Amino acid sequence: MADYKAPLRDMRFVLNEVFEVAKTWSQLPALADAVDAETVEAILEEAGKVTAKSIAPLSRGGDEQGCHWTDGAVSTPDGFPQAYSTYAEGGWVGVGGDPTYGGMGMPKAVSAQVEEMINSSSLAFGLYPMLTSGACVSINTHASEELKATYLPNMYAGTWAGSMCLTEAHAGTDLGMIRTKAEPQADGSYKVSGTKIFITGGEHDLTENIIHLVLAKLPDAPAGPKGISLFLVPKFLVNADGSLGARNPVTCGSIEHKMGIQASATCVMNFDEAVGYLVGEPNRGLAAMFTMMNYERLGVGIQGLASGERSYQNAIEYARDRLQSRSPLGAQAKDKVADPIIVHPDVRRMLLTMKAANEGGRAFSTYVATQLDIAKFSDDAAARERADKLVALLTPVAKAFLTDLGLETTVLGQQVFGGHGYIREWGQEQLVRDVRITQIYEGTNGIQALDLMGRKIVGSGGAFYTLFADEIRQFIAESGPELAEFTKPLSVAVDNLDELTAWVLDRAKSNPNEIGAASVEYLHAFGYMAYAYMWARMAKAALGKEAEEAFYASKLGTARFYFARLLPRIHSLSASVKAGSESLFLMDEALF
Repeated sequence: MADYKAPLRDMRFVLNEVFEVAKTWSQLPALADAVDAETVEAILEEAGKVTAKSIAPLSRGGDEQGCHWTDGAVSTPDGFPQAYSTYAEGGWVGVGGDPTYGGMGMPKAVSAQVEEMINSSSLAFGLYPMLTSGACVSINTHASEELKATYLPNMYAGTWAGSMCLTEAHAGTDLGMIRTKAEPQADGSYKVSGTKIFITGGEHDLTENIIHLVLAKLPDAPAGPKGISLFLVPKFLVNADGSLGARNPVTCGSIEHKMGIQASATCVMNFDEAVGYLVGEPNRGLAAMFTMMNYERLGVGIQGLASGERSYQNAIEYARDRLQSRSPLGAQAKDKVADPIIVHPDVRRMLLTMKAANEGGRAFSTYVATQLDIAKFSDDAAARERADKLVALLTPVAKAFLTDLGLETTVLGQQVFGGHGYIREWGQEQLVRDVRITQIYEGTNGIQALDLMGRKIVGSGGAFYTLFADEIRQFIAESGPELAEFTKPLSVAVDNLDELTAWVLDRAKSNPNEIGAASVEYLHAFGYMAYAYMWARMAKAALGKEAEEAFYASKLGTARFYFARLLPRIHSLSASVKAGSESLFLMDEALF
């Protein structure tokens, strides 16, 4: 496996040249004085170093050793505790955290780049700080001042970790069915009882305490999702002076044996009248949890991108070194027994598909992150509302499309290696196994597609989509003729999605099945159109600079490949959507 190198040049390009984030930050009072170019550059540089040097070397060994459970205690692979300590001491767990409680206060557009680096270096390792950061978001947004002051400083510092406890054996997507209970106590706390499964980082040896955010129901809660509350349940209780007290009756019953992310502890967690504290309002737990999940879903999309980036770095190094056959045009490396496989058209196709997906995904995730920053920090109500709507629309696309392409790019990287990609020695098969979970957790990609189609498109009557489409049309209108090779096909893609959106909205009026039948293909068509917008913006930033630096020539070449070979996928996807739901229900279920 090639040594991981953080793609800092591309990150700088996206932040500074494509989106010019400094201009956005200057208009957000909370960020204007807190973020400057030098600080961001230092963060990117240092994050690149710590992930490449301290964490990436642990990835393969961590996969082979995995986590181990003994009498309720979970040990992570060799080197993980030390690497986590190094990572935490650098302040990386709290890079996007509230400075009031010890966080760095960086905008999401910056922390998104750090997330990519940590997940490229080791997806399994990256899950631990990711869950902690997400838990901090919910606590900081919804918890009382007392809870925030007690828990956030140590969580941002990486001394304590966080977990998110939603799923139960009988309740996954349908959280309204959960059975975990919370009984109110005279002192204002609650006794939480129940069992949660698939809990990432529910138990481990990386930190001295773990703070669980647990969905549970109060005794008088209404039925269904409207009766869910959110509780903070620490592994160790915290004394008034901030020191750790008695062990809370929270135990890990077992860990899962999984396809991938072996170094990430996926736990069954038992709560036996554990002391917990209400976060937010009673029966409003889902709203509080979704504050975290919107960030986490973008984060999971970034995991797909990160895995694809690591796969590409491995594949391009291998393709330049591996000698097999001669180019169709004749010998290119005449001093060698064969040409490197990068000369072959199909290898070029695979490498360029990976490169285009990764760089398009980096731009798209940064775009969504910037909208999150505007929604959080702007003092302009109209700007916040617009950003909120765009985040609502684009979050399911970011989660599902980036991870679907993440699997495609890791498989392509494995394919470049041929037989060597199927054995452990080269690391490509691990990336395929690891990234597969990203399409499943934080809401399966089918659920993300249904959310996009049902809630965000049909639910808004197409208004959220129109907001995004109008922005793209404004970009096209403001672009000069020198960008026509990119804006013309982009315009066609927007027109196509306009038509597709109208088609589904119309058909859904008379047949509710059309929403679910169209959702996955619609999300993919949306994703390819959104990436076309990203690639047009990147091409605009690179055009005319090809002579200055090879980077810009590479960017334009990849953009042209995207528009020529990947964007046309929208046409087959659109045809599938317009085939309707009828073919799904032609057979009685007994005929399956």
